[in-house]
Amino acid sequence: MAANLFDYAYELEKALRQSEEYVELKKVYDAVEKDATAKSMFDSFRQVQMQLQQKQMAGQDISEEEVQQAQLIANQVQQNEKVTKLMEAEQRMSMAIQELNKIIIKPLDDLYGIVQG
Repeated sequence: MAANLFDYAYELEKALRQSEEYVELKKVYDAVEKDATAKSMFDSFRQVQMQLQQKQMAGQDISEEEVQQAQLIANQVQQNEKVTKLMEAEQRMSMAIQELNKIIIKPLDDLYGIVQG
């Protein structure tokens, strides 16, 4: 009987929600959400980050002023322990997802002879 990939995907989703990386991310995210100062800083940082990514993806140049604004906000964010912990937890979650993605696409890599480094 052929495996239903979507059933496996939903199982992976459940496992992801129970993972140490996700549990920690949710804990520190909730802490930031409950702290008005941390939430405001994090929201500002994310907004600037998304604006710069959109410009980059559209092939638009990023001005020196925008770079300086992003650096200023990043420096402020690094001063807040809650936001710093959230960003670290996001990074760990992102790394886990990248590793999962490598595993998921391995059959295609094998099929096409792609060597992963």
